[in-house]
Amino acid sequence: MKYRLLLPISLFLIAFMMVPSVHGQDSRKGKAWEELFYQANQHYREGKFPEAIAGYNQLLRMGHDSSLIQYNLGNAWFRLNQPGRAILAYERARIAMPRNADLNYNLTHAKDQVVDAIPPARGFFSMAFFWLPSVSPGELFWCFAIFNLLLWTALLIRMFYRSEWLFYSLLLILCLWVLTGLSLGMKWVQVHDDHRAVILNQEVTVLAGPHEGDTVLFKLHEGAIVEQERSEDGWRLIRLPDKKRGWLPEKDLELISSGSWN
Repeated sequence: MKYRLLLPISLFLIAFMMVPSVHGQDSRKGKAWEELFYQANQHYREGKFPEAIAGYNQLLRMGHDSSLIQYNLGNAWFRLNQPGRAILAYERARIAMPRNADLNYNLTHAKDQVVDAIPPARGFFSMAFFWLPSVSPGELFWCFAIFNLLLWTALLIRMFYRSEWLFYSLLLILCLWVLTGLSLGMKWVQVHDDHRAVILNQEVTVLAGPHEGDTVLFKLHEGAIVEQERSEDGWRLIRLPDKKRGWLPEKDLELISSGSWN
């Protein structure tokens, strides 16, 4: 009786997570997509970086929001000496391929060009789930699906065959099922509720209010990553880890989160 609650919970979680995981599967379909992607890559190899950027952005506007496109876009922006837009693209690509060595190296190299050394904020949940930055949403989804299958297989076997080793195996699988389920939920929140934004202009002035001519609080430089609290009439209220807050025109920064999983 006590196991019956696990079935609707697990099925709900898998069905709920299946929607964003399936989204983007069509990103590699179609001959037009392949030709445009090839042309953009060819422009990059020939050193025509503005043309390559235009091609990658066209693919993104078409809905092909893949990590590979974002990675190549970041490389093109970096070759044009625009580390802010490069970091923005790299951070977006890192959601789906967090352990890619080339991506992490290029992202670190781009951040070394940033004037403002702003350490990322670390809360309780980011420290408790310390492994989340190293895994992608898709990897967590499939881990949860596998443990869910193992859990119900073990429960089914236990209905007809009871033994001590099966009982402890069931407990272990149940613990891993809960852990991966919590990790998947935390990753979903982390991706979809990401308020980090990247400064895109060479130097910006943070003001005390959302109006031109307000008191100047401090300045930030291209590539700095801040937290956005809210937006208002073309302005955005941003926050730094050291609790500094202020307003910027929305054209000066862009959110990392695109609102979807790659």
